[in-house]
Amino acid sequence: MENITLALFQTELHWEDSAANLAMFEEKIWRMEDKADLLVLPEMFTTGFTMNTASQAEPMNLHSTRWMQQMAGQMSAVVTGSIIIKDGKDFYNRLLWVEPGGKVSCYDKRHLFRMADEDDFYSMGTKNEFFSLKGWKIRPQVCYDLRFPVWSRNQASKEGVMDYDLIFYVASWPAPRVQAWDILLQARAVENLSYCVGVNRVGQDGNGVNYCGHSAAYDFKGNCLASGGEKEGIVRVTLEGDALIEYRKKFPAWKDSDTFILK
Repeated sequence: MENITLALFQTELHWEDSAANLAMFEEKIWRMEDKADLLVLPEMFTTGFTMNTASQAEPMNLHSTRWMQQMAGQMSAVVTGSIIIKDGKDFYNRLLWVEPGGKVSCYDKRHLFRMADEDDFYSMGTKNEFFSLKGWKIRPQVCYDLRFPVWSRNQASKEGVMDYDLIFYVASWPAPRVQAWDILLQARAVENLSYCVGVNRVGQDGNGVNYCGHSAAYDFKGNCLASGGEKEGIVRVTLEGDALIEYRKKFPAWKDSDTFILK
C-alpha cells in the first residue's frame, strides 16, 4: 500500500444547474497547486440534493460521466462523487468512481433519506462496493449511509485480511445535524480499524437548507488528520498505508469482531 493523497472539495453548489457546477469544479480542479490521487466531490455535486429527478437526472455515460472521465485523465487521478442517474425506469443517487484510464465503477446509495422523501423518488441500492487505488481497498458510501454501522462494517477473514482500508462518505449533510456527522465519522474510523473520510458541501440549497461543511479525515485511532471547517475550500490529506498495517498488527481488535451476513 503506497501512501495516497486525497483532495476533498467542500463547496457551495449551483441549484439544479449541472453546467454551472461542472464549470465551477473544473476551474477549482485546474487551480489545484499540488496533485492528488483521489478527488472527492460532494453528494449530487451537479445539482444539489434535489428530488426533481425527472428534470435533473441523466443516463450513464452522458455529460457528467464524460466530464469526470476528462478530469480524471487530465489530472491523472481518480474522480468520485454522486450524481442523479436514470437507469431504465429507475432513478438512483449514484456515486461514480472514475479512473484516469476512463473506467467507470459505481455505488448506488443504500439508505435513502426518508425525512426529505428521497425514498419516494429514488431506488435503493442493494450492493456494497469496493474500489482499488494503489494497493488500497476502498469502500464508498453516501450521506445517510453514515448512520448505519452494520452496512459499513469492516469484516476480517481468519487470516486478518480486512474488507477495506478506507471508507469515505460524500454528503449533503444539513448544518443542524452536523454534530452527528462529526461523531459518526470518527466512530466509523475507530470501530472499523480504517481511515474514514467525509466530504460535505457548504452554503444554502434551493429548498432553503443550510450546510456547514465539516469535511474531515480521521485515522484508525480516531485522530482528525484534516478538517475543512465551515468555509469553502479544498482539504488535502495524505493517508499512510504502513501506519495502518502496523496498527492492525499491534491492536488486532479484528480478531474479536462478530461475523454476520447481510441480506
